[in-house]
Amino acid sequence: MAVNNVEQLCPNCGLCCDSTLFADVELRAADDTKRLKQLGLTLVQKTKSKVAFAQPCACFDGKLCGIYADRPRQCRKFECGLLKRVDAGEMKAGAALKKISEAKILSGKVRGLLLSVGQNDERLALTKRYSQAMSAPVDLSASENDSELRGELMLAVNDLMRMLQRDFLK
Repeated sequence: MAVNNVEQLCPNCGLCCDSTLFADVELRAADDTKRLKQLGLTLVQKTKSKVAFAQPCACFDGKLCGIYADRPRQCRKFECGLLKRVDAGEMKAGAALKKISEAKILSGKVRGLLLSVGQNDERLALTKRYSQAMSAPVDLSASENDSELRGELMLAVNDLMRMLQRDFLK
């Protein structure tokens, strides 16, 4: 039954792979870093003992994982809150799909606003893009539109983060 739920929910979501949920994924000691590099992941040394790959995942095609059989341990272990609730029978798959759709709409709104404020590096994780956009100097001689867009971006990120915490990360 769990495989059916994964097959039903995950290809319609991808928020754990597209940088909406995570900025990076730390590898475990059992992960074959050489093999993961060969498969296309760009690995970064986070600390002396921690290696990670940045999100959005280079092996995610928007629906499916291109290295599913060889994916890192963290990816294998991760189950979002929606999947857990559906597997436990606490939520119907249709309700979970509706939540996924709502989260993707919010994420799309944030991405659109990031583009509107000039942050267009889609290779960066969503949180890093947001951080860069908000830390950029404000041009006070520009129209009010810039500050309005930043305010709208802040609210959209707040709405998205609240939903992710409530529905996906618990």
